[in-house]
Amino acid sequence: MKTGDLGTFLTHFTREGELYSKLPDGKVQCFSCGHRCLISEGESGICRVRFNQKGALRVPAGYVAGLQADPVEKKPFYHVLPGAKALSFGMLGCDFHCPYCQNWLTSQTLQDARAGILPETIRPEEIIEIGKKYRAKIVTSTYNEPLITSEWAAEIFDLAKREGFLTAYVSNGNGTPEVLDYLRPRLDLFKVDLKSFSEKAYRTLGGRLSTVLDTIRMLKERNFWVEVVTLVIPEFNDSEEELGRIADFLASVSVDIPWHVTAFHGDYRMRGPGNTSPEMLLEAAEIGKRSGLRFVYAGNLTGRVRGLENTYCPSCRELLVERSGFSVLTNRITGGNCPKCGTGIPGIWE
Repeated sequence: MKTGDLGTFLTHFTREGELYSKLPDGKVQCFSCGHRCLISEGESGICRVRFNQKGALRVPAGYVAGLQADPVEKKPFYHVLPGAKALSFGMLGCDFHCPYCQNWLTSQTLQDARAGILPETIRPEEIIEIGKKYRAKIVTSTYNEPLITSEWAAEIFDLAKREGFLTAYVSNGNGTPEVLDYLRPRLDLFKVDLKSFSEKAYRTLGGRLSTVLDTIRMLKERNFWVEVVTLVIPEFNDSEEELGRIADFLASVSVDIPWHVTAFHGDYRMRGPGNTSPEMLLEAAEIGKRSGLRFVYAGNLTGRVRGLENTYCPSCRELLVERSGFSVLTNRITGGNCPKCGTGIPGIWE
């Protein structure tokens, strides 16, 4: 489908948003993400999927561009119901333009003429029924940036909570206080991609580091369960100094935030500068541990990272959850505690 055709198609799958305010002269201000776009009548925000129609903000609703049951470890959440299935759904659009995005076909819709997947119409009730069919325990908004489609997620999550599901976002963390307060009654888990610790680097991606750091703080203050991922990219964010600053920041918020350092491989518009080696991930993990983080994981290089896929007790080093890739081989956590020494392990285990 051509970009213009898809844009026309998507205008029919909208409803009036809730995360905005009306301004004089028919303008609106959106606060679903940290850009806080001021949008004139007939124009869209940076994400291209939230737009002003006659002085009202129209937002995506009523479709999915991806729907799949995945292990929760794939999100990744390592401290939430190990081995459980997460029903993942996604829409179209993003408020960033990362050149290495692995989901660019959905995220860069209307930004890149090559992107765009034909959506499928669906009702929230159907998504929940599919989750039940696959015996999922978590419903997750992912594949594109969920913050910009929060009203649709809210419809789904309100039903999901009533049916006993946990709910999750897999996000770039470009949030606002308003969107987090809107989501909190219906959203449990929040994974943030902390992509760099450089404002200059974040500008190249279309965001601001300060906004993402504020979001992580606000998430913890509001008692979301938070896990953070940093994709370690050679020559972009892999210096010892930068990784140390990321780890120090996370430890200053909470030493119990699980930090996932994951391996980069060329994708989309960033085919170089080479893939992340196991040694780079091992060093990044050591940096995290030196900063005081109690749970540091390495991902995307199954079997090559010396046990850094596993969860260990931070007190006695007992092996608690053994993993291989997205598979859980052993889970020995009982009642949220280490079975050997009784130390409480932060997370959602039952």
